[in-house]
Amino acid sequence: MLNQIGKYRQIVTLADGTRVLLRPLLPEDKQALVALFEPLGQEDIKWMRSDIRSPELVSSWVDHLDYKKVLPLVAIVNDRIVGDATLHFRPGPARHIADVRIFLSREFRRRGLGAAMLRALIDVARKCGLQQLVAEIVASQDKVISAFEQLGFELRATFPDYFMMADGETHDVAVLILRLAQRRDEF
Repeated sequence: MLNQIGKYRQIVTLADGTRVLLRPLLPEDKQALVALFEPLGQEDIKWMRSDIRSPELVSSWVDHLDYKKVLPLVAIVNDRIVGDATLHFRPGPARHIADVRIFLSREFRRRGLGAAMLRALIDVARKCGLQQLVAEIVASQDKVISAFEQLGFELRATFPDYFMMADGETHDVAVLILRLAQRRDEF
């Protein structure tokens, strides 16, 4: 499946009628991806693993695209990227697991796009033969956790003080797992 991922396309229609194209990130998307993250304020950035407002950082992701390590799906409306959802494949003994991350532009939050993008990642993950998806979400983000649970993710653990913000403030992190395949000893 990974060698054919460049051909993946899905059109989703949001409740308000907006049509969105979901497809893998391509090298020619560099400026559009930079533009997705540029307007972010400190409140959005505080929850990220890195400063995604950095054009150099975002450009490096596009310059080093490797679908076998990270598979980014983007949501496009009128030639503009409005969302980015990624599968981060694990190596070695954890090669059957991928981590899920998602980001939506502010005006596309709470409109159903996040759920559509997660469903697309789940579909791709199954086609890639993955057995589990893992999401780490700051535990105070109840609505985000609930959205993942509605798609079948189960809360498996909460790690106290697991994320530390730039100012030193710590937050608990909920770990949710979606099992894509039955255990071999089950029937």
